[in-house]
Amino acid sequence: MRLNDLDERIVHALAEDARRSYADIGALVGLSAPAVKRRVDRLRAEGAITGFTVRVDPAALGWETEGFIEIYARGNTSPETIQRGLERYPEIASASTVTGEADAIVQVFASDMRHFERVLERIAGEPFVERTKSVLVLSPLLRRFSSGSPA
Repeated sequence: MRLNDLDERIVHALAEDARRSYADIGALVGLSAPAVKRRVDRLRAEGAITGFTVRVDPAALGWETEGFIEIYARGNTSPETIQRGLERYPEIASASTVTGEADAIVQVFASDMRHFERVLERIAGEPFVERTKSVLVLSPLLRRFSSGSPA
């Protein structure tokens, strides 16, 4: 499904703040609140909007350390096998297959350096993992949670 410009602007407004009122969004995009609600309902029904959530600063939950782990898988490991192996780690914020030498990259939040090291060791010990390479985040420079064009 491809969104038109108006739907993209509505989605972007919701991605910035999912608690924004339909009237507020309508004022931004030039529609009435009921018209915005109808469009949002349609976008949900069509699967373009998959849900609404809250974003929490990981540090507020005690997750002060962030890092990325590149996973180099054994043989012809499928993405599904990697996903199943990583699903049980609450420290993993995201995981994706990637191009390049690594097979996947994982974003990890941990309480401290030792906790990150334990997670890294556990992931490295998974049967599908040949080796790992990790980097720690010093300062996050830019985080975008919205989608669609900013117009």
